[in-house]
Amino acid sequence: MTALWTQAALWLGLALLATMVSIWFGIATALSEIVVGTIAQLVIGAAIGSAALGTDESWIKFLSGTGAILLTFLAGAELDPSVFRERWKEAGAIGLVSFVVPFLGCTAVAYYGLGWSPMASWLAGVAMSTTSVAVVYAVMLEFGFNATDYGKVVLAACFVTDLGTVIALGLIFSPFSYKTLVFVGVAVAALLVLPWITARFFDKYGDRPSELETKYLMLLLFALGGLATWADSEAVLPAYLIGMILAGSVGKDHVLIRRLRTLCFGFLTPFYFIRAGSFVSVPDLVAAPAAFLVLLAAKLATKTAGVYPVTRAFPGRREGMYTTLLMSTGLTFGTISSLFGLTHGIIDQGQYSALVAAVIGSAVIPTLIANKWFLPRHLIPPGLLDAPSAATSTDRPVLEDAR
Repeated sequence: MTALWTQAALWLGLALLATMVSIWFGIATALSEIVVGTIAQLVIGAAIGSAALGTDESWIKFLSGTGAILLTFLAGAELDPSVFRERWKEAGAIGLVSFVVPFLGCTAVAYYGLGWSPMASWLAGVAMSTTSVAVVYAVMLEFGFNATDYGKVVLAACFVTDLGTVIALGLIFSPFSYKTLVFVGVAVAALLVLPWITARFFDKYGDRPSELETKYLMLLLFALGGLATWADSEAVLPAYLIGMILAGSVGKDHVLIRRLRTLCFGFLTPFYFIRAGSFVSVPDLVAAPAAFLVLLAAKLATKTAGVYPVTRAFPGRREGMYTTLLMSTGLTFGTISSLFGLTHGIIDQGQYSALVAAVIGSAVIPTLIANKWFLPRHLIPPGLLDAPSAATSTDRPVLEDAR
């Protein structure tokens, strides 16, 4: 047990260091955790040995996987159903084109431009098509856009984009068999009855010190996640769908969401992001930086080509370029997709390193450009006109109550 507790202390020490780095440099904690994981594996591997960090230990894999599942659930639960019903055409059009054009474009670039295999190219298309809900939500919160119709539509569009990403990841890389039919059937049945059952169950037994709600939700996520992996799919797929279907009830319980965020971001997701960063090969990236630069450029170009014309067709044309740049960001789902490809042998470590580096670049560069040159100041509430750049506080959605 001594080795286990020592290793746990090491990982939580790295998580604390990553949090301090995010505060010092004003970047998202998820981003700093990936970077810390990359550097830690490089330094500790050189000093002690590559196995010292223990990224393949079963308990670290479990905590890492749980973090990804709960994070995906929370992303789905943040959806505002009323806004989506009112502005579904606009949110749906922007979100759909934000997924489809980069998905197809980046797949083609990886296959024809970088010479990757067909399956690796499809995986690159999935990873590059994502939009970072965390980054976009942080910007909305920083400037008060989350309370405006504009901000709510952009957030709804983000969910459409990432839903396409999650579905594509499950459909393309999961073999179709009777297991798939069983999984789809059980998932559909569960999603139909969950809103009714959950609301009544929480009303009768919830709001107690025993945290019954958290246990109930984790049971759902683990059960459907286990069924998904049994069907050779990905556990994040049902987690995202459960979050979306319960957004009208669980998503509006700010106290419950805050407690889940504490569990997720205070303990679980550091294991996921640090582990994801530890798989980035710095020597491979330095030796062949072209793939990273090509993928990043392809994502920004295809997002712009797809999203900007659509934004011009709806009200709020003045914010078209700002919306386009925010929809070009990526972080969480891009990392999840890349790690899925590496652990399932779809891409090698060099390709994984290029993908994750491109994902990290897309989390920072579009946000900086958007807030520097395209910020829609006419939408900012009077008290926030002198607010600092949102790029310096991209952690707010995971640390503060959205209220």
